[in-house]
Amino acid sequence: MASSIYELLPKEGLLHENLSKVSTIISEYCKDRRAVTYGCLGLLGFGLTLKYGQDVRHRFFAWFNNKAIQMKKEDYEEIRRELFVSVPELKSHDSELRKENALKILEIGVGVGTNLSHYPDGSHLIVIDPNPHFVDYYNKNRAKYPNIKSENVIVSTGEEMDMVESGSVDMVVTTAVLCSVKDITKVVSQIKRVLVPGGRYYFMEHIKEWDKKQHWFRLFLQHTLSLFLWPFLLDGCLLNRDPLPVIEAVGFTKQLSKVCNLPHSTKARTERN
Repeated sequence: MASSIYELLPKEGLLHENLSKVSTIISEYCKDRRAVTYGCLGLLGFGLTLKYGQDVRHRFFAWFNNKAIQMKKEDYEEIRRELFVSVPELKSHDSELRKENALKILEIGVGVGTNLSHYPDGSHLIVIDPNPHFVDYYNKNRAKYPNIKSENVIVSTGEEMDMVESGSVDMVVTTAVLCSVKDITKVVSQIKRVLVPGGRYYFMEHIKEWDKKQHWFRLFLQHTLSLFLWPFLLDGCLLNRDPLPVIEAVGFTKQLSKVCNLPHSTKARTERN
């Protein structure tokens, strides 16, 4: 004799009773075997971190970076103005851009696009960033600068930017980027490769404390936080790096650099023939 699906299902009271029994059994098992339970939960958390952790950290860092820049915008704007003060001196290798006093620029680690206001009108901008979650923030910001001909963000690293032709850009920019790259030497070598003869590399980076006697504790904190917590939370950022010796070793023709305390950063302009 045929029965409906509803009739074959347990009644509501019976279902509730069975679920309560299962819940009680699981609860008692966990109490009796806490070490096993915590171990299983730990493995589950570790597995979820491996699968989704990097994406979550990328999302968090893009959001955090956008908020932090808004809060500290005026402090860093003064430094950026000083950093880019010599940009008007540059002449593009491209005859059409040269007529417009514009440049072909590559920015690595563009983030939300905080440097857009410092680029000459009409400039052609190539942008690279390894974090795909910066794209929406960048696109929203670049809409404010229709005078800059910006390409879509290339999601890649500074080490792997072979898509940019050798000797093709007048100017390369990185700001607070070399702290988090895997191989500074490779990134700077790539920068030198893509620059035209006479092109310039502009960078601004936070660096490790240089006054070991007066600020030894700050240096200690930089080393300690860089072991795990800081790079884990802030997308690979290391507080105890100094990229300037690497940049000098790569072999640019002329170098101009300045170190200052507030904000704690290195600023430099490097030129090659």
